[in-house]
Amino acid sequence: MLTPYLADIHQIINFAGLALDVTGVLIIVTGATFSTLAYLARWRRDALTYRGYRRDVGRSILLGLEFLVGGDIIRTVSVEHPSLENVFVLGLIVMIRTAMSFTMEVELEGRWPWQGRSLETPAAGEDESAQS
Repeated sequence: MLTPYLADIHQIINFAGLALDVTGVLIIVTGATFSTLAYLARWRRDALTYRGYRRDVGRSILLGLEFLVGGDIIRTVSVEHPSLENVFVLGLIVMIRTAMSFTMEVELEGRWPWQGRSLETPAAGEDESAQS
């Protein structure tokens, strides 16, 4: 009696996971494209734009990774016959993507995500001349 409904729910959950994956990829591609266009528009005027370009592309990748992890989690939940192997694969994927996020955060911000920024250090994207 509930079997047809469970099949529908399974399809909806799989679609939601796929939608998050597609959204993550689109965020990465769109962010990298806009960042590249902005960089090319200002690279001749300002020699320091490369640092901003790296920051913008990195932020796009970080946001896209969050969506990709969400898609992985949702699809793992929707497996008809969950196994310990599925859980281990999900855990490994999440650990790898989380490690990538942390290392990119350190690369972009110069500190670990759980470290607060000091008052003397401007946030990424802040103009240092605005501090004076």
